[in-house]
Amino acid sequence: MIIRDIKVADEVWIATALLSREQPNRGEFSLKEIEQRLRQENLAGGVRAGVYPHISVHCVANVPPNPGRYRMLVSTGPSKRRLFREGDPAHPRRDGSKTHPRRDDIPAGYHELIDWYEHDWSARVALVDPLLALFGQGRTLWGGESVDDFVQSLRGSES
Repeated sequence: MIIRDIKVADEVWIATALLSREQPNRGEFSLKEIEQRLRQENLAGGVRAGVYPHISVHCVANVPPNPGRYRMLVSTGPSKRRLFREGDPAHPRRDGSKTHPRRDDIPAGYHELIDWYEHDWSARVALVDPLLALFGQGRTLWGGESVDDFVQSLRGSES
C-alpha cells in the first residue's frame, strides 16, 4: 500500500525499527541498510529525495539540528545509526522532540512497531558513554583527602 502523505522521518523510523526488531543482535545499521529497508517497504512509492538527509542528519539526536529536530536515530559512528532510546545523548536543541511516529501518522500494520519500541526497545537501558561512566570513580584514591590536599602532602614530603 502506497501512502503519499507519510512523513519521510516516519518512513526512516519504520525502516530502522524493522531492522532492529528483525536483527536484535545488531547494535547499528549503515545508512545504506536503512535506505534499502525503506525501499523494500515502499511506503511512499519509491525513495524520495529527502530520505538520505533524514537518515544522516534530520532524524539523528546526537548531531546539531539542520533543520530537522527529530530524535529518532542515534549516530554510533561514521555512517552508522540505531534507534534512539531515552537517555541517549542528544543535542540540546533537539530536547523534547519526536522520537517515534504517532499511530495516526502511519499505516495500522506498523502500529505493533510502536508497541515494540515503547515496551521493549525504549525500556532497555540506554548505552552509556564509557568515559562518562568513569566520572567520580577515583574520588576515594586519596583516603578521604581532597585531591588538592593529597598533592600538597606529596609536595610537603619533597622538602
